[in-house]
Amino acid sequence: MIWDHDALQKHSLDQRQFFDMRESTLPNGTRIIDAYNASGLHFTLLPDRGMDVWSAHYKGMPLTWLAPGSPFPPDEGQDWRRQFNGGLLTTCGFQHVGQPETDDVTGEYRDLHGRYTRLRAYNTGISVEPERLDRYGELCETRLFGEQIHTSRSITLPLAEPQFQLNERITNLGDAPTPFMLLYHVNVGYPLMRAGTELLTPHERVLPYDDRARADLKTWNKYDAATAGYAQQVFIHHLKADPAGMTEIALINDDIGLSLQFDVAHLPYFTQWKNTRQGIYVCGIEPGNCIPEGQNTARKHGRLVTLQPGESVFKTLMIRVLDGEDAIQAARARIAALQRDGTPAAGFNANGL
Repeated sequence: MIWDHDALQKHSLDQRQFFDMRESTLPNGTRIIDAYNASGLHFTLLPDRGMDVWSAHYKGMPLTWLAPGSPFPPDEGQDWRRQFNGGLLTTCGFQHVGQPETDDVTGEYRDLHGRYTRLRAYNTGISVEPERLDRYGELCETRLFGEQIHTSRSITLPLAEPQFQLNERITNLGDAPTPFMLLYHVNVGYPLMRAGTELLTPHERVLPYDDRARADLKTWNKYDAATAGYAQQVFIHHLKADPAGMTEIALINDDIGLSLQFDVAHLPYFTQWKNTRQGIYVCGIEPGNCIPEGQNTARKHGRLVTLQPGESVFKTLMIRVLDGEDAIQAARARIAALQRDGTPAAGFNANGL
C-alpha cells in the first residue's frame, strides 16, 4: 500500500478520510480530541487534563488501561488517585513527582505527582500538512507570588506510521528560580501487557526503588499474570544512549510491542512501574528528569532540578507501536546495539538508591 500525499490526492478530495484530529466536548464538559491515521492507530487527547493521551487503540486493540468513569474533569479538590484517568500518557509535575509530602523548608503540602494533570490547555489549534498533523496548546502551572511554569505542547501525528511524537518547550516565566520535576507516566494495559510480556532497556544498571522491588530484582524485566492483591514494584534504570544522546526502550510480547524513544540529556531517568494487580492491570514505562521521590528526597540527594528565571528546556517523546515479528526483532536489535555500544546517561544521579 502506498501512503503518500500524491497517491491519496488521486483517490480522495479530503485527507480526513485517512487521518485527522477531531475536537468535541463530552456531556460532562470535558474537551476531547480524537486522533487517527491510516496505520490503524487511534488515540484521544484531553486538552482539559494537560493535553495528555487518554484512550489508545491500534487496529482495534487497546494499548492502555482506563479508569472506570473516566475521563474526569479536573478537580483540585480531589486527590490525584481519584482523578487518575489511566490512559496512555499522564504527565507528572511540574513542581512535584512522587508520594504526597510536606515540604521540609516551607511546610507546603504537595499531592501525589503534582498539579500538571489538572491543567487546562489554552490557545489550542491544529497545523495541517500533507503528511503530518500537529495539535498544539499552551498550559501554565501558575500561582500568585509563586511558580510560573509555562509549556507549549504539541502532538505530531504522521499520515500512516503507527506512532506519534510529543514535543514541548517548558519555560520559567517567573522572576525567581523554581523546582522543576517532570515524568512522562506512560501506562500500558492488557492485552499488550500480559503474562510473558518483556521489558527491553539498554541499561548500565537497574536499581530497585525499595525492599519490595529488591526482592524480585532478578525478574525485573518479566511480567506475570493478573494477581489479586499484587503489591506494586518500582525499578530505576540508568540507560545507555547513542552518540546523539537518543535511547529506546520497548515492551514486547509475541506479536505486538510498544517502544519509547527520547533524549537522555533531557530525560536522564527511566522509572519502571510493575503493577499486575487483578482488575487494575496497568504498568508504567516512565522517562523523566527525576524519579518519583518528591522534592524533599530529591533535594537531599542532589537530584532536584531548578529552572532559572526565563530558562527554557525542550522535551520530546516518541511513542511507537511495534506491529509483528519484524518490527519487534528490529527493536530488539536496536536496543541490543545500545546495550553493547551505548554510553551511560551522564545526568543520572544514583545517590541514596
